[in-house]
Amino acid sequence: MLLEAKQLTKTYGNHVVVNGLNLQIKQGSFTALLGPNGAGKSTTMNMLIGLLTPTAGKVTYQAQTKVGVVFQSSVLDGALTVQENLQIRAKQYHHVPRNKVAVVSQQLGLTEFLKQHYGTLSGGQKRRVDIARALLNDPDILFLDEPTTGLDIQTRTAIWTLLRHLQAERQLTVVLTTHYLDEADSADCVYIVDHGHLVASGTATEIKATYAADVLRLQAQDAAQLRAKIRLEPVAATQNQLTFQVPTAQAALEILLANRAMITDFEFRPGTMDDAFLALTGKGMR
Repeated sequence: MLLEAKQLTKTYGNHVVVNGLNLQIKQGSFTALLGPNGAGKSTTMNMLIGLLTPTAGKVTYQAQTKVGVVFQSSVLDGALTVQENLQIRAKQYHHVPRNKVAVVSQQLGLTEFLKQHYGTLSGGQKRRVDIARALLNDPDILFLDEPTTGLDIQTRTAIWTLLRHLQAERQLTVVLTTHYLDEADSADCVYIVDHGHLVASGTATEIKATYAADVLRLQAQDAAQLRAKIRLEPVAATQNQLTFQVPTAQAALEILLANRAMITDFEFRPGTMDDAFLALTGKGMR
């Protein structure tokens, strides 16, 4: 394992923030650490990168592992140019070659605004610079703490296209925390924490298959008559619409075929990471 955490625990007085978490992260993998506000995921991330000392438990890295971090809030200076910020950071690493800032800037498309002050950039541009800073030391593992919060969908998509390219090109290991759960849809491993405890883990596909039901919504002129012909109990019903949670897409297809004469319209939606997350952590606001 590139990174392993055993019985990771963090307490403040009598308050247990993280309670005995066990995590295993393989080289080249994409791992998502998810949880509601206050669940302990940021504390866990900070212990993994060494910003916090665990109260108990242990974090172990493979020998000579280099770490990069993209923090939720930028650590760069808004009054300096992009180039100045990156050059200052590059000088903090003894092994980084002199042309590294130019190379990373070219790779991440920063050349057009290298001379601009960091504070004048758009949110998407700042995020690309933040990622460039985290890649200056050629890390083996990149931690991303809610990297796309507040960004529009076009910018989020562009940043994730970039990150997936970097992961494939460099065999980069990526560890993510995010509130945009669709960003975890392709994760090799998802850890969901709540109240400091691990409540579920597995691939994104396994999590959705286990905890997120597929949804079939049917329109009919007489929903009551249609309801009488379907063995499943609907989760919602109106005069002309029925909504069912179905175990599989095949079950949905069988319902549609058996009752096609009565159905005027339908919508099928596979279970999502949002569905699984709510099933595991509840629907109440934190």
